[in-house]
Amino acid sequence: MSDFLPEGCLIENDTNTTFMQSITGLTEAYREQKILEARATVCDSNHNLTVDLGCIKGIIPRKEGCIGIKEGKVRDIAVISRVNRPVSFVITGFERDASGQTVAMLSREKAQQRCMQQYVSSLSCGDVVDARITHLETFGAFADIGCGIVALMPIDTISVSRIEHPRERFEVGMNIKAVIKSIENGRITLSHKELLGTWQENADKFSAGETVAGIVRSVESYGAFVELSPNLAGLAEYKEGIRVGQQASVYIKSIIPQKMKVKLIIVETFDEEYAPKPPQYFFEGNHIDEFVYSPENCEKFVTTVFC
Repeated sequence: MSDFLPEGCLIENDTNTTFMQSITGLTEAYREQKILEARATVCDSNHNLTVDLGCIKGIIPRKEGCIGIKEGKVRDIAVISRVNRPVSFVITGFERDASGQTVAMLSREKAQQRCMQQYVSSLSCGDVVDARITHLETFGAFADIGCGIVALMPIDTISVSRIEHPRERFEVGMNIKAVIKSIENGRITLSHKELLGTWQENADKFSAGETVAGIVRSVESYGAFVELSPNLAGLAEYKEGIRVGQQASVYIKSIIPQKMKVKLIIVETFDEEYAPKPPQYFFEGNHIDEFVYSPENCEKFVTTVFC
């Protein structure tokens, strides 16, 4: 695991908590330039963040709010949206406010710069990283890969089974794993499906003759594709009245690795929304060069190569 964690992962850490129990602890963190984490409580009219350090108040000036904000490359919403959320920072000094109280001056930008220099800059395609979902759009999910540095995971890289919106897999604040898919001009793109298992690994969880839970993902004139797991879908015979997004109970007629097919019969469908479950990962390493999804001796060859 990296020393540079997504925001929200450090706040309950014992070391982090110890530093913020007293001004003495904060002074030590200042001398050692430790990256700490606490919750932002207020963003004032000048977009300076107030941070609750427990024993005293901390201030992140707007220009220290994140990489790129003082150059105008990042909009102020990147700072405003941190209110009531954990923020990473280093302490840059101590001052007295108008009432004579000690205030810690903080910089989120410096924490991010260190994360970029010592961690993100060393990443390469195929590296597996810890990430935390920050927000969801129709085209993909954004995930913090360290100290609030965010990367995009396009919707078609989230799972093999296609979805209409990332909220079907993730919710904001969910901790996940991700693979570095590409690095171009400093922008990182993530992938996820390569960690969710091959066709065979997923098919091995099921047996012909079982009736299991599924989700209708697409409806065609010749049948409906029903997701059995995020990286496995089967084709069911067409049934009148079924709709995309419905929950289903399906009977497994056959599993055919040579054709990478699962044949199903829909027993019943119904409308129900369930909260996304934490992903189940089959790959547990730190780096993956190539992911071969298709089974051995299959007519199709489906792979992802990370270059």
